[in-house]
Amino acid sequence: MSVPRRRLFIIGTVLLLVAAAVVTWFVVMREDDEAGRLAGAVALAPESSTRLGWTDWAGLREELDDSDLDAASSTREVDGFLTAGFDADLTSTSALVSSAPVLHAQFGFSPATIDWELFAQGEEGAIILMGLPDPSAAGDVEDALEEVGYQQPNEDDGVWIGGPDLLATIGNLSQELAFITVDRERGVIAASDESETLESWRDEERGDADDALAEVTDDVEGALAASIYDGDYACVALAMTEADDVDRTRAAELLDEAGEIHPMRAFAIAARPGGDVRVAMAFETEDQARTNADTRARLAAGPAPGQGGAFPDRFTLGDVTADGTVVRMELEPLPASYVMSDLANGPVLFATC
Repeated sequence: MSVPRRRLFIIGTVLLLVAAAVVTWFVVMREDDEAGRLAGAVALAPESSTRLGWTDWAGLREELDDSDLDAASSTREVDGFLTAGFDADLTSTSALVSSAPVLHAQFGFSPATIDWELFAQGEEGAIILMGLPDPSAAGDVEDALEEVGYQQPNEDDGVWIGGPDLLATIGNLSQELAFITVDRERGVIAASDESETLESWRDEERGDADDALAEVTDDVEGALAASIYDGDYACVALAMTEADDVDRTRAAELLDEAGEIHPMRAFAIAARPGGDVRVAMAFETEDQARTNADTRARLAAGPAPGQGGAFPDRFTLGDVTADGTVVRMELEPLPASYVMSDLANGPVLFATC
């Protein structure tokens, strides 16, 4: 029995609408998942972390047209990728760059293949977290660790013991790779120079902490690279106290001229796709944020004592806005300037406390 054409047309239209709805759902879900990659990584960092360095290696490979890099790529190709990343001021947040050739050749993972990296530091130690693009690759990483000489743990998700002596026999490797644990379920590799840091890591994660660090992290979501500091660390690392006497005197004058400022509760500077840089600063109240949006914009548009010259020699200042308790500052780096790496370290006048 034949089906009327009108009914076929209606059925076909319905199927197309259903297919379109499924595609839309998939895209939205993918975007939602991608939007929280940085926040998801920060949630894995130890709660005691005061300084975080984020590198979106998958994003860098796409940004630098090296998406075809894989485990079969040569170390020369990996070196070329890292050189391009340095030139683009996108690799200063990573703890893996100097170790990359050895990792790529012998460990089954490297900046050429991992999804992302988060280097977390605090008074209780340092840890490198690395996300695998496919959790099923965790087994290959463990096989490689055994092959290069790490001592296998007695239990799943235990700590693979290498130590400084083993690293010296393998090649040029950061000491933070002395001990490694692999979280198979989440597809995350964690490394540290202290085995105790890894043994306690899963019990001390930040999780869904709602604090100033989380606020600035959310504001720089989507970054290719980011330095994120809590208030105490930022007020030391970016302080004008690191400048010489002449620059400190000049800074004090500029601060008086700019107006009222308040201490930051957290700070982030992030390199974004396309080359722009975003700064986020969290304050105690919305009133403080509105006040500091004005005063710090004046500071960011003027001289840069301690850095040398003036900030307009490094970047064009875009919008400076206050959203709740967070001040957002958009910067457009000028050619041959290293805004991301330079301004992640002090002294930085507009980030003074």
